[in-house]
Amino acid sequence: MTNVIDKINSLYPISDDTIRALEENVTLCHFPKKHLLIKENMFCKSAYFIEQGMTRSFWLVNGEEITTSFAGEGAIVFSMDELYYNKLSEEFVETLEDVVAYRISLVDLTRLFQTNIELANWGRIIHQNEYRRLHRSHKEHLTLPAKERYEEFKQQFPQVCQRANLGYIASYLGVTPSTLSRLRAQK
Repeated sequence: MTNVIDKINSLYPISDDTIRALEENVTLCHFPKKHLLIKENMFCKSAYFIEQGMTRSFWLVNGEEITTSFAGEGAIVFSMDELYYNKLSEEFVETLEDVVAYRISLVDLTRLFQTNIELANWGRIIHQNEYRRLHRSHKEHLTLPAKERYEEFKQQFPQVCQRANLGYIASYLGVTPSTLSRLRAQK
């Protein structure tokens, strides 16, 4: 769990006891590229700590996939609808590469959040960061031209630019793939 623990500690340092508590509740999993970890209109009952690889989250809108986020090494992916509201997921999470992950049941994750102040604080911080990312993304979609949105994306997510399909990045930015190709050609 090296990448996962390093990422957690970079956001909120946790003790060896907390690391052990987390390790006692996870199961190592391997998933191939293009595997759906989470599916719309289903209960997954698990969250995944990404040790190696990358995922993307997306909505299906009128048959079109709209990418909403990316997650790489050290991140956690889950359905917020399911974890916080006990509702079916409204999105999909798909592996973009072969992924090594640690699965934790949402019941165990919730229990750890309720009983371990370090993990509760880490959870608060990841949600603060996600809220800021969403707020920033919304503002950029409303106020910046496509070229500036792409430049901001490259600054914020350099690894995604190197590893994700351009169509997924275009979808995230709210532009067509041909527009993104033109933006990338402009230096």
